[in-house]
Amino acid sequence: MVLAFALSDIVTVPFGFILKVLYDLTTNYGVAIILFSILVKLVLLPMNAKGKKSTMKMSRLTPDIERIKKKYPDDTNKQQQLTQELYKKEGVSTCSGCIWSFIPLLILFPLYTVIRQPIEYMLGETAENAKLIVDAIKTAAPELFGKNDFYAEMIAARHIPDFIEEIRAVLPEVSEATLAGVNFDFLGIDLGRQPSINFFAWEAFDWANIGLFLLPVLSAASSVLSMLISNKQNDSVVTNEKGIQDEETAKKSQQNQSTQMMMWMMPLMSLWIGFTVSASLSLYWFVGGVIGMISDFFMTKHYRKVYDAEDAIRLQ
Repeated sequence: MVLAFALSDIVTVPFGFILKVLYDLTTNYGVAIILFSILVKLVLLPMNAKGKKSTMKMSRLTPDIERIKKKYPDDTNKQQQLTQELYKKEGVSTCSGCIWSFIPLLILFPLYTVIRQPIEYMLGETAENAKLIVDAIKTAAPELFGKNDFYAEMIAARHIPDFIEEIRAVLPEVSEATLAGVNFDFLGIDLGRQPSINFFAWEAFDWANIGLFLLPVLSAASSVLSMLISNKQNDSVVTNEKGIQDEETAKKSQQNQSTQMMMWMMPLMSLWIGFTVSASLSLYWFVGGVIGMISDFFMTKHYRKVYDAEDAIRLQ
């Protein structure tokens, strides 16, 4: 167990430090989450570019694969063999695109831990001190907490400035930085709260609750839109023997078919996660989707020029 926590800290501690620095610089938790999402996208950009290049090249080879299928319609083994040989010859990795698409999802888990435990990872307190702070506030105002202690640190972090004396009584050496707590407000939305899909459970039909509800929906929508645009742009490199875009052949692309499943699986997962965790994670995912669309546009533009040049040479 100790080893497991030590290994997780390799990621969560730096994430917490970066989020704290961004929060201190901006004095706004939502802006800090947005900047963190942009930073992650920039770090992953070289890997995403590699995955994009591979998926576009795989799409580009669709006409060749279709010719193989027509030549050996009843021999699937021969089709697979020649297809793999073609991929190897062209330097295409059949799994790299999928691997890169799952990396952002893997980042969510340590980020979720950082978001859920702000007293430890943002305010820099030990787990023992965090528990003392939570218990001090819970003793003074138990009505602030529900039966589930899963988000106890988030609730306590917001209310630390209201219970300074109670905290100092159990933790005399507590720092002033910790006593400042964390303000989760962003454009009138409490990013520390969990969105509710149940309208009847809302305290009021106001922007605070509507905004919370919209964040998971927007994160899922940005994910769908990002994949639709990416898929359409990947298809743009599928050309016939005359170098003209072949939309009909593009629809048969193996990459296209696998993307269809991902197009709905990832957004549905995003929607489900959005309504089961605090809203800050949905904001992170939404911003990532928007940045992904922008970067995908420029990467497609770049690699399309590369492949158009290759087509020009081939046609000569």
